[in-house]
Amino acid sequence: MQTKQQIERLLAGAGTEPNKRLGQNFLIDLNLMRLLIGAAHIDRRDVVLEIGTGTGSFTEGLAQSGGQVISVEIDRTLFQIATTQLKKYENVRIVNTDILASKSTLCESVVEAVREAIARLGGRMLLVANLPYNVAAPVMMNLIIGGDNGIVADCMCVTVQKEVAERMIASPSTKEYGAISILMAATGHATVMRKLKPSVFWPRPQVDSMMVRFTREAKKIEKIHNLGLFRETVNLFMGHRRKMLQASAKFVTGRLEKIGNWHEIFERAFVDPHSRPEELSADQFVSIANLCYETLQ
Repeated sequence: MQTKQQIERLLAGAGTEPNKRLGQNFLIDLNLMRLLIGAAHIDRRDVVLEIGTGTGSFTEGLAQSGGQVISVEIDRTLFQIATTQLKKYENVRIVNTDILASKSTLCESVVEAVREAIARLGGRMLLVANLPYNVAAPVMMNLIIGGDNGIVADCMCVTVQKEVAERMIASPSTKEYGAISILMAATGHATVMRKLKPSVFWPRPQVDSMMVRFTREAKKIEKIHNLGLFRETVNLFMGHRRKMLQASAKFVTGRLEKIGNWHEIFERAFVDPHSRPEELSADQFVSIANLCYETLQ
């Protein structure tokens, strides 16, 4: 792993500097890097996805922990630096691309690389990364649900902007409560491991950050009939979080357009149709989504 001075030298040697637009804030506290990696309990059968290779500093720590590391770097210059720095690690594959094909879809080449590695090794899929702020939330939401052609993370150990971390662990009826709060509560458990000051990054960001761990729980997943429809249901209502449920249902799109008995669904889910979506628990959203799924069968 690299110190701040080493990272600076690598960037200067390549004639570049951190790109603010791409959220390039390098984690430079080596102890925090080790803490984040250790929290994932990586073994040699695991596939680790890292978003934001940078100069390969954190990637090197992941590679030394075992497993297959698939690291994604959008910046061509940083990709070249990291490729040189990590060439001795046979268990590292760096992909020079944008992790997001769209806000709701991960890049297919990355998905295929991860899927192939999982099939070969047979272990868990882990997201362990100092996530760039501009992609953190959509990446995690994609890895919670997966989708028809996607992948899901069994565990995520990440550093994110404080605001995103607070949304990950938020409770109903709070201003931080949103779609990611519901998706995480319904499928697993998220905890804040450590609060991080700007000084542990270079360049220093203008906001505080947090180190968060999310663990997927099979018992919770089993209660959800269809993860994709669950996400659609959450997005529908939380997109109109301050309207009453019965009013929010009027904005329905996609598969949910075929639902015509919303009043009955709310009644069977033991949910007051006059409630606002931001007041509902994750379990209540699961009940509504499951009843929608049953109606569509």
